[in-house]
Amino acid sequence: MPRLTLLLLTAALAAAFASGCGGDDDDGEQTVLHVVEHADTNTVRHIGPAGEKDSVGDVLAYANPIYDEADENEIGSDNGYCIRTVAPGAWECAWTTTLDDGQIMVEGPFLDGKDSVNAITGGTGAYAGASGEMELNYRDPKGTQYDFIFHLDGED
Repeated sequence: MPRLTLLLLTAALAAAFASGCGGDDDDGEQTVLHVVEHADTNTVRHIGPAGEKDSVGDVLAYANPIYDEADENEIGSDNGYCIRTVAPGAWECAWTTTLDDGQIMVEGPFLDGKDSVNAITGGTGAYAGASGEMELNYRDPKGTQYDFIFHLDGED
C-alpha cells in the first residue's frame, strides 16, 4: 500500500474514532443554563451524638426559590436533601430544580465554603434525557445565594 494512501487511511480512521468518542452530544453542542438559588429554607436536622453541633449523618433539607441569571425574576424552585459526610467539610446531595419547561435532577457534593461540580442525572420535559455537569458556585460568603450553571448534554 503506498505510503500516502496509508497515511490518509490512518488520518480518516483517527478522525472517525475521535468524532464518535467523548464530546457533549451528537453534534458537539451543549446547552448552558445559568440560574440563581436563594437558600431561604435550608434546615439542618442533627442526627449525630448529643452535644455535637455538626457531625457525620446530619441531614440538610430544603425547597428554595430559583431566579434567572440576572437574579431579578423568580423562575422556579428546587427541592432536595444532603447528608453530612465529612464534618466539617462536605455534604453529599441530591435535588431537583423545577422550571416552567421541566425538571433537572442533580447529585453530588456540596462543600463548606467552596465551589463544587455535580452530576446531572436526568430530567423531564424540555430536559428529558439530560446529562452533564452543574457548577455550584457561592455568590456570597454567607451561603445565602448560589449560582447553578447547568452544562446540559444529550437532551431529547
